[in-house]
Amino acid sequence: MIRVVLVDDQALFRAGIRMLVASQPDLDVVGEAGDGREAVDVVRSTRPDVVLMDIRMPVMDGLSATAEILAQPDPPRVVMLTTFDLDEAAARAIRQGASGFLLKDADPEFLLAAIRTVHAGSSVIAAAATRELFEHFAEVAKPVPAQFSDLTDREREIFALAARGLSNSEIAAREYLSEATVKTHISRILTKLALRDRVQLVVFAFEHGLV
Repeated sequence: MIRVVLVDDQALFRAGIRMLVASQPDLDVVGEAGDGREAVDVVRSTRPDVVLMDIRMPVMDGLSATAEILAQPDPPRVVMLTTFDLDEAAARAIRQGASGFLLKDADPEFLLAAIRTVHAGSSVIAAAATRELFEHFAEVAKPVPAQFSDLTDREREIFALAARGLSNSEIAAREYLSEATVKTHISRILTKLALRDRVQLVVFAFEHGLV
């Protein structure tokens, strides 16, 4: 079972998401919160796998709550919920370590798939907004860290494709590799660059002018 916590200040919205998630045999809603402060406490007590986190809430907003949650030992995956397609607050949350963001009006099947995707260790960005979003806040490229030179030529090729948002299967087809081989390369890239997941890889690429 994938354990999920819902965080949103609108009780009606939470109820709808709870009914949707609870309808799935592999998903379980183990807690809810109406503000960021309550969310931190609920996550600490329930130890979920995935948190769906609203950005704009009273008492403590989703950004601050996400930062506190991700600072805990063995934190859950956090997916930000937003009403804006290009949301700079969502971008900041991803830079802090969130695993992606979803629009609140996303199709139900997309939301369910997103929960499973981030639980499996991948990431999700809503509405194919990756390039526009990160170009928005990465106008001045930072110097490329020395550890980037540790990547092999093949790893750099795969890094570039992953940074453009291609999936493992798409990279495999393009590079004539198996998906398992691509997954291994991605894992090595993340380890060498000290990145948590593919969203962090995309952020790294844009911040350092590598795309």
